[in-house]
Amino acid sequence: MFFEPNHLYHIYNQGNNRNMVFFCRDHYLFFKRKLKRYILPFADILAWCLMPNHFHLMIHVNNVEVDKKLIINKSGRDLKSHPDFKRITLNQSIGIMLASYTRAINKQRNRSGSLFRKETKAVCLSRSDGISPAWYTIQGITSINVPDNLHEYPNICYRYILYNPVHAGLVGDAMDWEFSSFREIVKSCNDNLISTERIIYYGLEM
Repeated sequence: MFFEPNHLYHIYNQGNNRNMVFFCRDHYLFFKRKLKRYILPFADILAWCLMPNHFHLMIHVNNVEVDKKLIINKSGRDLKSHPDFKRITLNQSIGIMLASYTRAINKQRNRSGSLFRKETKAVCLSRSDGISPAWYTIQGITSINVPDNLHEYPNICYRYILYNPVHAGLVGDAMDWEFSSFREIVKSCNDNLISTERIIYYGLEM
């Protein structure tokens, strides 16, 4: 993954062979705490959604590298096994986040091996050379579309992330899915991960 400051990115990964990565409510909440620890020191989160076998994030990168102390003070031992670097990149932080989550779930479920696919994807939404196909769903069928207007693409991605549980048939209303930023946006919850200011700045609409 390649990140630059002051750009929007869609980050996503899924379970190996599309297998589940979240097995119960506590796992979703545990991963949400990981997002706060490992993503927020680097970026503002505009949208997030955790699905049974994958996750989506939409972020605005503020820093591609930070002092390791900003992470280690929050995450404890997860970074103590990495004494060789005093600074840590967003790429490294995402990798450590997924590895840390995997270790905890493997220990709890008495399993071994990676939960996630080896390569986490990151698509730039705010550069014309970073545009890749967008998604939309009509009558339950997900299709791919590249919009003519570059400014439309962040909004398409934003809505795709928020309504992913509905498109997948998990709920009839996005408000009913607990594990996404949809409720945070509507209710302004106290434990928000999202940056309302960034959402307004980019003119994103549900």
